[in-house]
Amino acid sequence: MPAFLLRYRVVLIVALILLGLSASIWLAGRYAERRAWEERSGEARGQLQLYAQSIHTLVERFRSVPEVLALDSDIKSLLRAPSDRLLRGRLNQRLEQLNAAAGSNVLYLLDQRGDTLAASNWRDWTSFVGNNYAFRPYFQDALRQSAGRYFAVGVTTGIPGYFLSHVVRDDDGGVLGVLVVKLELEELQREWAAQPGVLLVADSYGVVILSNRPAWRFRALQALSDQDRAELVEVRKYAEQALQPLPSELRGKIDTAAEWRRVSGPEGPRDYLWQSLTLAEDEWTLHLLVEPQTLVDSVRSYRLAAAGVWMTLAFLLLYLAQRRKNQRLQAGIRERLEREVTLRTAELREAQEGLVHAAKMAALGQMSAAMAHEINQPLTAMQMQLGSLRLLLDSGRQADVREGLQRIDGLLQRMAGLTGHLKTFARKSPAGLSERLRLSEVLEQALQLLAPRLRNEDVELRREIDASVQVLGDAIRLEQVLLNLLHNALDAMAGVDKRVLSLSLQRDGEHCLLRVADSGGGIASEHLGHVFEPFFTTKPVGQGLGLGLAVSYGIVRELGGSLEAANHAEGALFTLRLPLAPAP
Repeated sequence: MPAFLLRYRVVLIVALILLGLSASIWLAGRYAERRAWEERSGEARGQLQLYAQSIHTLVERFRSVPEVLALDSDIKSLLRAPSDRLLRGRLNQRLEQLNAAAGSNVLYLLDQRGDTLAASNWRDWTSFVGNNYAFRPYFQDALRQSAGRYFAVGVTTGIPGYFLSHVVRDDDGGVLGVLVVKLELEELQREWAAQPGVLLVADSYGVVILSNRPAWRFRALQALSDQDRAELVEVRKYAEQALQPLPSELRGKIDTAAEWRRVSGPEGPRDYLWQSLTLAEDEWTLHLLVEPQTLVDSVRSYRLAAAGVWMTLAFLLLYLAQRRKNQRLQAGIRERLEREVTLRTAELREAQEGLVHAAKMAALGQMSAAMAHEINQPLTAMQMQLGSLRLLLDSGRQADVREGLQRIDGLLQRMAGLTGHLKTFARKSPAGLSERLRLSEVLEQALQLLAPRLRNEDVELRREIDASVQVLGDAIRLEQVLLNLLHNALDAMAGVDKRVLSLSLQRDGEHCLLRVADSGGGIASEHLGHVFEPFFTTKPVGQGLGLGLAVSYGIVRELGGSLEAANHAEGALFTLRLPLAPAP
């Protein structure tokens, strides 16, 4: 073959190898980038669900407070006789005590005109007493539809808060006034501050009302129309806030709820994975902005792996081509030089083996380098995943991890509905779902929720469970009852050295008995007769509303059962009795 053709052939082969290498690196990078965005999107979606649950739990915890207090006779008396100074002073002190016990920020009472007659902050310079809040939507909603909920900046204190209101009616159904509880949500924001990413909670106007980054708060995600600004000024929703815009540019769509955006935030322009989740009940939207720090590493890893695979394939093809060429050369020499076959065979075989060995070593080196880079990143990711799953792995076999993840997904869905079943002692909840349940499985779900606390507090768990016991009821509401009983037992043992939680489930004639016993020292005899009364609690101020056992008692009664409290040798004993499910 002429020299110039040989050079041309070598250049062509090198060009093809480089072209294939570039194409493989580009395709691997695109694939890695897409996959990394999808993985971050899934993680962000899970985080948003947790944030949504924390907001829902906090609001639902106080949702029934104004409704319950609206039934109070002293509140109705003051609304009928607002000039009674003695009654007003007494009610101010009582609202102050109830607010401290509930852990809310302000409890206050408005008359029909929106004037504040009494408030828990009556001693403070920011007292609401005497102020008129008739312009607030939560007051107007309560008059129109009995209850209201609204987020706004306080016109008296200047502190943002979430307002829950409920109308106060006379015995004949006439409107007397409105009772309001204010939650400032600042503690919730402080809890979010340590979480990764930028969390934004925007209202129906697209204004950021909550954030784990203070500088992002009260910024508009979209341009506000003149009508919107007029409405906000009328109800003084954001007081004197300027509502600066938060510009963002769409860079790419990942799925229906996730986007790649460049945001011109307080810290300068940055690219974020923008994930959204709608809270329909409050017309809010949760936004989570995550910087994909590991995206570059993931793309680099995939590109190196693709380059290694392509180079290995290229060397393999070259090796095979060279081998075939050598075989043809040997055949030609054999035909032309029969007498030199014996002498040349050994040399050719030696040369061939050396060439094969060199090609193999080159391929092996490339493959080793590629595999080292390819394996490094997955190992790092697996180590991070193992850290997240350590709790499950420590409690069972490896196969349980998959089942544990499925259970966690189910538990997240179930937890969203737990607090929705909270009912006050003054109203009976409507008949709900009734299904055949294994009470042992419901108990196990409750224990799964409390597993971290049981481990952290070094609680010894003793169980005598008849797994065949079946009842009729609603699994979520029964689980709520069990969680209340278990939480109370753990709270009772908080100050003792020996913590033993004993659970017993057995048949008793046509009923089943579930006993929850703790080693916390028991309930004082003067308190035994009051544990199921609403708002009765022995916990320190701010650590409980005193509604848990009252709600549990009502749920059990609706299911045709009973709930009793007593003491045993080492602590308190709660006995849950439910009718057995009839034979199918």
